[in-house]
Amino acid sequence: HFLCLRHPFPPPDGDKRRSIAPKATSILISPFQIQIMSKSRVYTDVNVVRPKEYWDYESLVVQWGHQDDYEVVRKVGRGKYSEVFEGKNVNTNERCVIKILKPVKKKKIKREIKILQNLCGGPNIVKLLDIVRDEHSKTPSLIFEFVNSVDFKVLYPTLTDYDIRYYIYELLKALDYCHSQGIMHRDVKPHNVMIDHQLRKLRLIDWGLAEFYHPGKEYNVRVASRYFKGPELLVDLQDYDYSLDMWSLGCMFAGMIFRKEPFFYGHDNHDQLVKIAKVLGTDELNTYLNKYQLDLEPQLEALVGRHSRKPWSKFISADNQHLVSPEAIDFLDKLLRYDHQDRLTAREAMAHPYFAQVKAAESSRPRTL
Repeated sequence: HFLCLRHPFPPPDGDKRRSIAPKATSILISPFQIQIMSKSRVYTDVNVVRPKEYWDYESLVVQWGHQDDYEVVRKVGRGKYSEVFEGKNVNTNERCVIKILKPVKKKKIKREIKILQNLCGGPNIVKLLDIVRDEHSKTPSLIFEFVNSVDFKVLYPTLTDYDIRYYIYELLKALDYCHSQGIMHRDVKPHNVMIDHQLRKLRLIDWGLAEFYHPGKEYNVRVASRYFKGPELLVDLQDYDYSLDMWSLGCMFAGMIFRKEPFFYGHDNHDQLVKIAKVLGTDELNTYLNKYQLDLEPQLEALVGRHSRKPWSKFISADNQHLVSPEAIDFLDKLLRYDHQDRLTAREAMAHPYFAQVKAAESSRPRTL
């Protein structure tokens, strides 16, 4: 039966982890166009060197547990692909979360399960405890550890400067870990970051859109939630990588420090790019498009128009100035970059001076098991 094993595959060796040299972009010449290939500059070959069974989720044979071991207590949420309940294990009386999956391709369910199994035991990654299904309807459910989370709309306005540094650092631990294991989350947003503020515990949840990274592979751009979609998704660059998660994290972070939720508030995907261009500027957008030989469709180009870059200082107000410091602005600026290859990686982000206080507190704290 399914067990959560810690580190079934070791992370890449230290030297490879620390490599920050940009990946050379190769040019493929076809009769129709010149396409610039993009590859991640970190953890590029994790799935190339691992055995096929690590990433080949379609071959997964699911080990089903017993649905009778769990009981629904109350509904806590619903998404496009599932309904989520607080539940309990009737044998141990322990609380859990029951995610009942809506009808979806078997392949997608297997992908989520395989990714959760591969990441289980990683820092701040929600733990998958069991996989069960209804005997009659065959509807599958995923059983997770329980996190006593506070709704972010209630929690975020109460967070101090230090709290924000602390929780973003905790989230970066989860992101660096999943990236080091060859996995992109592709749906980083406040709804998917559970925080038990009393215990100061954070968990990155909902791995339903997560995918294995294979260098040069072209992915579906219809991922992530609108306000957190990276420019690469909005301009239809398909060979994106882990750096997509760093844009989404940047949007979350901007929302937290400027108390503006969501930070980029587009009404549809086209308008989302317009909202980004009004902050980061259109000259910078064109530099990005030219680098990767991309063209905007004429309708979108007209909508985007021309805008100069807006300095981050323009977002500071009496209401948020206690959360905004020079190092916070510097950190944000290094995340919210059009060019995905220019963004900080999760590992680089953790080394940013913005987190100095958090790291000092962590190293002085006695280690708990």
